[in-house]
Amino acid sequence: MSYLQMVNDNERLVNEVIKVWKYTLGSFNDEKTERYDNIICILRTGILLTYLLTNVFIVAGVIRHWNSIKSVSIDTEYIKK
Repeated sequence: MSYLQMVNDNERLVNEVIKVWKYTLGSFNDEKTERYDNIICILRTGILLTYLLTNVFIVAGVIRHWNSIKSVSIDTEYIKK
């Protein structure tokens, strides 16, 4: 297998993955919006990544404060005689 053939195979695979990703996000290959499909895919991917990042921060905050019980001190410890 030559180097150029490997590059072509990789390009085909990447193009196929991009095509599936576009269909997953709702981009369709129709004549009316065909020239905007790549832009729509980029915008929807950005929105998806923003949602994902927001959810990661929410979950991290929940895990961080999970079972964080503030210890209650006995009142007599504060009384100094």
